[in-house]
Amino acid sequence: MSPSSNSVLVGVIGGSGLYHLDNLTFVEAVNPVTPWGLPSSPITICSLPSGTKIAFLARHGKAHNISPSNVPSRANISALKSLGVKAILAFSAVGSLREEIAPGDFILPSQVIDRTKGIRPVSFFDGTNVVAHASFGDPFSTKLVTWLESQVRQALEEEGRGVKLHTNKTIICIEGPQFSTRAESNMYRSWGADLINMSVLPESKLAREAELGYALIATSTDYDSWRPNTDAVTTDEVLKTLRSNADTSRHVAVNILENLHDAASKGDILTEAVGSMKFSIMPRSEGHNEEDIRKLSHVLPEYYFRNV
Repeated sequence: MSPSSNSVLVGVIGGSGLYHLDNLTFVEAVNPVTPWGLPSSPITICSLPSGTKIAFLARHGKAHNISPSNVPSRANISALKSLGVKAILAFSAVGSLREEIAPGDFILPSQVIDRTKGIRPVSFFDGTNVVAHASFGDPFSTKLVTWLESQVRQALEEEGRGVKLHTNKTIICIEGPQFSTRAESNMYRSWGADLINMSVLPESKLAREAELGYALIATSTDYDSWRPNTDAVTTDEVLKTLRSNADTSRHVAVNILENLHDAASKGDILTEAVGSMKFSIMPRSEGHNEEDIRKLSHVLPEYYFRNV
Protein backbone atom coordinates (compact mmCIF):
# COMPACT_ATOMS: atom_id res chain seq x y z
CA MET A 1 0.00 0.00 0.00
CA SER A 2 1.41 3.40 -0.91
CA PRO A 3 1.60 6.09 1.77
CA SER A 4 -0.65 8.45 -0.18
CA SER A 5 -3.49 5.94 -0.03
CA ASN A 6 -3.59 5.55 3.75
CA SER A 7 -6.46 8.00 4.34
CA VAL A 8 -8.87 6.50 1.80
CA LEU A 9 -12.09 5.62 3.63
CA VAL A 10 -14.60 5.58 0.76
CA GLY A 11 -14.47 3.39 -2.32
CA VAL A 12 -16.65 3.82 -5.40
CA ILE A 13 -17.37 0.87 -7.69
CA GLY A 14 -18.53 2.00 -11.11
CA GLY A 15 -20.83 -0.19 -13.16
CA SER A 16 -21.80 -0.23 -16.83
CA GLY A 17 -21.20 3.22 -18.34
CA LEU A 18 -19.48 4.62 -15.24
CA TYR A 19 -15.76 4.16 -15.79
CA HIS A 20 -14.43 7.33 -14.16
CA LEU A 21 -15.43 10.25 -11.94
CA ASP A 22 -15.41 13.86 -13.12
CA ASN A 23 -14.01 16.99 -11.44
CA LEU A 24 -11.63 15.12 -9.15
CA THR A 25 -7.85 15.42 -9.07
CA PHE A 26 -5.92 12.30 -10.04
CA VAL A 27 -3.44 11.24 -7.36
CA GLU A 28 -2.25 7.81 -8.44
CA ALA A 29 -3.32 4.45 -9.81
CA VAL A 30 -2.69 1.40 -7.66
CA ASN A 31 -3.15 -2.28 -8.46
CA PRO A 32 -3.00 -4.26 -5.20
CA VAL A 33 -2.16 -7.93 -5.46
CA THR A 34 -4.56 -9.98 -3.34
CA PRO A 35 -4.76 -13.71 -2.53
CA TRP A 36 -7.59 -13.77 -5.07
CA GLY A 37 -5.65 -12.08 -7.85
CA LEU A 38 -5.78 -8.54 -9.23
CA PRO A 39 -8.90 -6.34 -9.19
CA SER A 40 -10.97 -5.68 -12.32
CA SER A 41 -8.86 -2.64 -13.12
CA PRO A 42 -6.19 -0.53 -11.44
CA ILE A 43 -7.83 1.50 -8.67
CA THR A 44 -7.73 5.25 -9.20
CA ILE A 45 -6.99 7.29 -6.10
CA CYS A 46 -8.31 10.81 -6.61
CA SER A 47 -8.86 13.78 -4.36
CA LEU A 48 -11.82 16.06 -3.80
CA PRO A 49 -11.26 19.85 -3.69
CA SER A 50 -10.78 19.55 0.09
CA GLY A 51 -7.96 17.04 -0.40
CA THR A 52 -10.08 14.10 0.75
CA LYS A 53 -9.03 10.95 -1.11
CA ILE A 54 -11.45 8.57 -2.81
CA ALA A 55 -10.78 5.18 -4.43
CA PHE A 56 -12.51 4.39 -7.73
CA LEU A 57 -12.75 0.93 -9.30
CA ALA A 58 -14.37 0.03 -12.64
CA ARG A 59 -16.26 -3.24 -11.97
CA HIS A 60 -16.12 -4.50 -15.56
CA GLY A 61 -12.70 -3.04 -16.36
CA LYS A 62 -12.11 0.38 -17.88
CA ALA A 63 -12.65 -1.07 -21.36
CA HIS A 64 -15.73 -3.02 -20.18
CA ASN A 65 -14.08 -6.31 -21.08
CA ILE A 66 -15.18 -8.41 -18.08
CA SER A 67 -18.61 -10.08 -18.12
CA PRO A 68 -20.70 -10.15 -14.92
CA SER A 69 -19.95 -13.83 -14.28
CA ASN A 70 -16.20 -13.21 -14.49
CA VAL A 71 -15.84 -10.07 -12.37
CA PRO A 72 -13.11 -10.84 -9.78
CA SER A 73 -15.27 -9.63 -6.90
CA ARG A 74 -13.11 -11.14 -4.17
CA ALA A 75 -10.05 -9.34 -5.50
CA ASN A 76 -12.04 -6.11 -5.88
CA ILE A 77 -13.34 -6.06 -2.31
CA SER A 78 -10.04 -7.27 -0.84
CA ALA A 79 -8.08 -4.64 -2.78
CA LEU A 80 -10.35 -1.83 -1.61
CA LYS A 81 -10.08 -2.92 2.02
CA SER A 82 -6.29 -3.09 1.72
CA LEU A 83 -6.34 0.64 0.91
CA GLY A 84 -8.20 1.42 4.12
CA VAL A 85 -11.68 1.67 2.59
CA LYS A 86 -14.50 1.26 5.11
CA ALA A 87 -17.54 2.23 3.01
CA ILE A 88 -18.34 1.22 -0.57
CA LEU A 89 -20.71 3.17 -2.79
CA ALA A 90 -21.53 0.92 -5.73
CA PHE A 91 -23.29 1.94 -8.94
CA SER A 92 -25.03 -0.49 -11.26
CA ALA A 93 -27.29 -0.35 -14.29
CA VAL A 94 -30.51 -2.29 -13.74
CA GLY A 95 -33.68 -3.27 -15.55
CA SER A 96 -37.03 -2.20 -14.11
CA LEU A 97 -39.70 -4.75 -13.25
CA ARG A 98 -42.23 -2.06 -12.27
CA GLU A 99 -44.03 0.49 -14.44
CA GLU A 100 -43.40 3.29 -11.94
CA ILE A 101 -39.61 2.82 -12.15
CA ALA A 102 -38.88 4.35 -15.53
CA PRO A 103 -35.65 4.27 -17.53
CA GLY A 104 -33.47 7.05 -16.15
CA ASP A 105 -34.74 6.73 -12.57
CA PHE A 106 -32.39 6.08 -9.64
CA ILE A 107 -33.03 3.53 -6.92
CA LEU A 108 -31.60 2.69 -3.49
CA PRO A 109 -32.60 -0.99 -3.07
CA SER A 110 -32.93 -2.62 0.33
CA GLN A 111 -33.28 -6.33 -0.50
CA VAL A 112 -31.73 -8.91 -2.88
CA ILE A 113 -32.91 -12.18 -4.43
CA ASP A 114 -30.15 -14.47 -5.70
CA ARG A 115 -30.68 -16.15 -9.07
CA THR A 116 -27.03 -16.69 -9.95
CA LYS A 117 -26.03 -20.27 -10.72
CA GLY A 118 -23.14 -21.09 -8.43
CA ILE A 119 -20.55 -20.13 -11.06
CA ARG A 120 -19.21 -17.15 -9.12
CA PRO A 121 -17.06 -17.56 -5.99
CA VAL A 122 -19.26 -16.11 -3.24
CA SER A 123 -17.08 -16.19 -0.13
CA PHE A 124 -13.57 -15.37 1.02
CA PHE A 125 -13.73 -18.60 3.01
CA ASP A 126 -14.15 -20.83 -0.06
CA GLY A 127 -11.09 -23.03 -0.51
CA THR A 128 -10.02 -22.69 3.11
CA ASN A 129 -10.55 -24.89 6.15
CA VAL A 130 -12.32 -22.04 7.92
CA VAL A 131 -16.12 -22.00 8.01
CA ALA A 132 -18.11 -18.79 8.46
CA HIS A 133 -21.80 -17.95 8.14
CA ALA A 134 -22.24 -14.20 7.62
CA SER A 135 -25.55 -12.58 8.49
CA PHE A 136 -27.20 -11.33 5.28
CA GLY A 137 -30.82 -10.67 6.26
CA ASP A 138 -30.33 -7.02 5.37
CA PRO A 139 -27.93 -7.22 2.42
CA PHE A 140 -27.21 -3.49 2.27
CA SER A 141 -25.94 -1.43 5.20
CA THR A 142 -29.19 -0.01 6.54
CA LYS A 143 -27.71 3.05 8.24
CA LEU A 144 -25.63 3.87 5.17
CA VAL A 145 -28.63 3.52 2.84
CA THR A 146 -30.76 5.71 5.13
CA TRP A 147 -28.01 8.35 5.22
CA LEU A 148 -27.68 8.23 1.43
CA GLU A 149 -31.36 8.79 0.71
CA SER A 150 -31.43 12.50 1.57
CA GLN A 151 -27.98 13.07 0.08
CA VAL A 152 -28.80 11.45 -3.27
CA ARG A 153 -32.22 13.09 -3.46
CA GLN A 154 -30.69 16.52 -2.90
CA ALA A 155 -27.98 15.92 -5.52
CA LEU A 156 -30.60 14.85 -8.06
CA GLU A 157 -32.73 17.91 -7.34
CA GLU A 158 -29.72 20.20 -7.73
CA GLU A 159 -28.90 18.67 -11.10
CA GLY A 160 -32.32 19.81 -12.26
CA ARG A 161 -33.10 17.06 -14.75
CA GLY A 162 -36.12 15.76 -12.86
CA VAL A 163 -34.60 12.34 -12.13
CA LYS A 164 -36.69 10.38 -9.61
CA LEU A 165 -35.29 8.43 -6.66
CA HIS A 166 -37.01 5.25 -5.45
CA THR A 167 -36.24 3.51 -2.15
CA ASN A 168 -37.03 0.27 -0.32
CA LYS A 169 -36.99 -1.87 -3.47
CA THR A 170 -35.91 -5.47 -4.09
CA ILE A 171 -33.32 -6.32 -6.73
CA ILE A 172 -32.92 -9.78 -8.24
CA CYS A 173 -29.47 -10.79 -9.51
CA ILE A 174 -29.32 -13.21 -12.45
CA GLU A 175 -26.31 -14.94 -13.95
CA GLY A 176 -26.47 -13.57 -17.48
CA PRO A 177 -24.92 -12.60 -19.75
CA GLN A 178 -28.22 -13.08 -21.58
CA PHE A 179 -31.23 -11.02 -20.56
CA SER A 180 -34.34 -12.72 -19.14
CA THR A 181 -37.05 -14.52 -21.04
CA ARG A 182 -40.52 -13.00 -20.81
CA ALA A 183 -41.61 -15.89 -18.57
CA GLU A 184 -38.69 -15.31 -16.21
CA SER A 185 -39.27 -11.57 -16.12
CA ASN A 186 -42.90 -12.09 -15.11
CA MET A 187 -41.93 -14.74 -12.57
CA TYR A 188 -39.53 -12.33 -10.90
CA ARG A 189 -42.32 -9.75 -10.69
CA SER A 190 -44.55 -12.32 -8.99
CA TRP A 191 -41.79 -12.93 -6.45
CA GLY A 192 -41.84 -9.26 -5.47
CA ALA A 193 -38.71 -8.17 -7.30
CA ASP A 194 -38.66 -4.56 -8.52
CA LEU A 195 -35.28 -4.47 -10.28
CA ILE A 196 -33.01 -6.89 -12.10
CA ASN A 197 -29.27 -6.90 -12.72
CA MET A 198 -26.22 -9.17 -12.99
CA SER A 199 -23.70 -7.58 -10.63
CA VAL A 200 -24.91 -6.99 -7.07
CA LEU A 201 -23.93 -10.55 -6.09
CA PRO A 202 -21.53 -11.72 -4.82
CA GLU A 203 -20.19 -8.16 -4.40
CA SER A 204 -22.54 -7.28 -1.56
CA LYS A 205 -21.96 -10.62 0.18
CA LEU A 206 -18.20 -10.19 0.06
CA ALA A 207 -18.43 -6.64 1.39
CA ARG A 208 -20.37 -8.04 4.35
CA GLU A 209 -17.71 -10.70 4.98
CA ALA A 210 -15.02 -8.00 4.86
CA GLU A 211 -17.01 -5.90 7.37
CA LEU A 212 -17.37 -3.01 4.93
CA GLY A 213 -20.39 -0.73 4.70
CA TYR A 214 -21.99 -1.31 1.30
CA ALA A 215 -24.81 0.43 -0.55
CA LEU A 216 -25.97 0.26 -4.15
CA ILE A 217 -27.18 3.16 -6.27
CA ALA A 218 -29.07 1.48 -9.08
CA THR A 219 -29.80 3.30 -12.34
CA SER A 220 -32.68 2.05 -14.46
CA THR A 221 -32.01 1.62 -18.19
CA ASP A 222 -34.98 -0.43 -19.44
CA TYR A 223 -38.13 -2.41 -18.59
CA ASP A 224 -36.59 -5.87 -18.97
CA SER A 225 -38.98 -8.24 -20.82
CA TRP A 226 -42.23 -8.30 -18.85
CA ARG A 227 -44.27 -5.57 -20.56
CA PRO A 228 -46.90 -6.93 -23.00
CA ASN A 229 -46.96 -5.67 -26.57
CA THR A 230 -43.47 -4.16 -26.29
CA ASP A 231 -40.08 -5.38 -27.44
CA ALA A 232 -37.90 -7.30 -25.02
CA VAL A 233 -34.83 -5.52 -23.68
CA THR A 234 -31.80 -5.28 -25.98
CA THR A 235 -28.31 -3.90 -25.50
CA ASP A 236 -29.13 -1.17 -28.00
CA GLU A 237 -32.02 -0.01 -25.80
CA VAL A 238 -29.84 -0.08 -22.69
CA LEU A 239 -27.11 2.00 -24.32
CA LYS A 240 -29.59 4.74 -25.19
CA THR A 241 -30.12 5.47 -21.49
CA LEU A 242 -26.72 4.44 -20.17
CA ARG A 243 -24.81 7.62 -21.05
CA SER A 244 -27.36 9.93 -19.47
CA ASN A 245 -27.47 7.75 -16.34
CA ALA A 246 -23.66 7.75 -16.11
CA ASP A 247 -23.54 11.56 -16.32
CA THR A 248 -26.07 11.82 -13.48
CA SER A 249 -24.20 9.16 -11.46
CA ARG A 250 -21.00 11.20 -11.71
CA HIS A 251 -22.90 14.31 -10.59
CA VAL A 252 -24.36 12.46 -7.61
CA ALA A 253 -21.04 10.90 -6.62
CA VAL A 254 -19.06 14.13 -6.77
CA ASN A 255 -21.71 15.96 -4.75
CA ILE A 256 -22.01 13.46 -1.91
CA LEU A 257 -18.51 11.98 -1.54
CA GLU A 258 -17.20 14.68 0.79
CA ASN A 259 -20.12 14.24 3.16
CA LEU A 260 -19.87 10.46 2.87
CA HIS A 261 -16.20 10.57 3.83
CA ASP A 262 -17.00 12.74 6.84
CA ALA A 263 -19.82 10.42 7.93
CA ALA A 264 -17.58 7.38 7.49
CA SER A 265 -14.90 9.09 9.57
CA LYS A 266 -17.38 9.56 12.43
CA GLY A 267 -18.30 5.90 12.09
CA ASP A 268 -22.00 5.82 13.04
CA ILE A 269 -23.22 4.82 9.57
CA LEU A 270 -20.79 1.87 9.61
CA THR A 271 -21.55 0.39 13.02
CA GLU A 272 -23.55 -2.49 11.50
CA ALA A 273 -20.51 -3.67 9.54
CA VAL A 274 -17.83 -3.32 12.20
CA GLY A 275 -17.54 -6.52 14.23
CA SER A 276 -20.30 -8.26 12.27
CA MET A 277 -18.13 -11.30 11.53
CA LYS A 278 -16.91 -11.80 15.09
CA PHE A 279 -19.45 -14.50 15.86
CA SER A 280 -19.86 -15.71 12.27
CA ILE A 281 -16.57 -17.62 12.17
CA MET A 282 -16.88 -21.12 13.57
CA PRO A 283 -14.60 -21.95 16.52
CA ARG A 284 -11.00 -22.40 15.51
CA SER A 285 -9.57 -25.90 15.21
CA GLU A 286 -6.33 -27.58 14.22
CA GLY A 287 -7.60 -27.53 10.63
CA HIS A 288 -7.07 -23.75 10.38
CA ASN A 289 -3.64 -23.75 8.76
CA GLU A 290 -1.24 -20.85 8.37
CA GLU A 291 -1.92 -20.44 4.65
CA ASP A 292 -5.65 -19.98 5.32
CA ILE A 293 -4.97 -17.49 8.08
CA ARG A 294 -2.60 -15.44 5.91
CA LYS A 295 -5.21 -15.34 3.15
CA LEU A 296 -8.05 -14.28 5.43
CA SER A 297 -5.88 -11.65 7.10
CA HIS A 298 -6.22 -9.57 3.93
CA VAL A 299 -9.93 -9.02 4.55
CA LEU A 300 -10.28 -9.65 8.28
CA PRO A 301 -7.06 -8.47 9.93
CA GLU A 302 -9.15 -7.91 13.06
CA TYR A 303 -9.34 -11.69 13.54
CA TYR A 304 -6.44 -13.05 11.44
CA PHE A 305 -3.02 -11.49 11.51
CA ARG A 306 -0.36 -11.37 8.81
CA ASN A 307 2.46 -12.34 11.15
CA VAL A 308 1.04 -15.82 11.87
